[in-house]
Amino acid sequence: MYQKRPHGDSPVSIIGAGIAGAWHALLLAQAGRTVTVHERSDASMTESTSHWAGGMLAPWCEAEASEPVISRLGIRSLDLWRQHFPQTPFNGSLVVAHARDRADFERFAKLTANHRRLDARGLSELEPSLEGRFREGLFYPDEGHVEPRRMLPALHAAIAKAGGKIEFNSGVEADDLDGLVIDCRGIAARDAEPDIRGVKGEMIIIDTSEVELLRPVRLIHPRFPLYVIPRGDGRFMLGATSIESEDTGVSVRSALELLGAAYAVHPAFAEARIVEFGSGLRPAFPDNLPRISIEQERISVNGLYRHGFLLAPALAELTLGFIERGVIDNEVMRCA
Repeated sequence: MYQKRPHGDSPVSIIGAGIAGAWHALLLAQAGRTVTVHERSDASMTESTSHWAGGMLAPWCEAEASEPVISRLGIRSLDLWRQHFPQTPFNGSLVVAHARDRADFERFAKLTANHRRLDARGLSELEPSLEGRFREGLFYPDEGHVEPRRMLPALHAAIAKAGGKIEFNSGVEADDLDGLVIDCRGIAARDAEPDIRGVKGEMIIIDTSEVELLRPVRLIHPRFPLYVIPRGDGRFMLGATSIESEDTGVSVRSALELLGAAYAVHPAFAEARIVEFGSGLRPAFPDNLPRISIEQERISVNGLYRHGFLLAPALAELTLGFIERGVIDNEVMRCA
């Protein structure tokens, strides 16, 4: 659907320098817009949900528990990651399960696509550290992953290179700004999005020289699929929890489950050093789907849930398409 181009060449203010705000700033600056990003925290971004993200770019794996729009936008995002950051690792994703969880493994296979089955030999060739650990696996060759704490600074640098400006420690409100404002504040945007909620995602970072992985590995688990994500230099992120709670920190139960599941992937993880526990609150609407809300000179981009790094590029492209050409994506965008 097309509308009359609504915003001419007016300057753009973006609130939030996390993954959603950063991708919006990058695409708009590259399109020739005058862009200023306002971020309430400092350049370390430790207060941002993106700081605690897994960074998986896995649209086919996510189809197991997500609506088709997530896969559609996610697949488009992969192209944008490749285009703007050619160094992004696209080594695929690997899904494994122990024999007792075979039924859940087969269910995962039926609900997802773009994978190929590996037997034990194929698994060991793909990930030698897992030799003898599993009878079979699912390999999603076109998926990738990024390290959020390295990627956000790279995005911020790309924004500056494109002519955009980021003001850290800038706790502005939308009403304080003139011209077009794009609100990417996540759960801090409850004043504008009262039905947004925070869903806690917990993570643990461990360090070991005993295991080497080239790609994220998901272990099918009775309660949730654990993922082990290589972060380089012998470090791995353990995650997967989605808890309907807005408290902070990692619970004892979650820590035990994450560490126990990691041990089930490889016993050598039992000797790993725990580097960090942490959690972030993912912004989600009741339907757990992303939303771009448009009202005159205000655009709100929110509800990325646990798909922030996967969806942000495609959502930014949709927003740019609306600003430049009045294009509406009816699955994602709402106009007042």
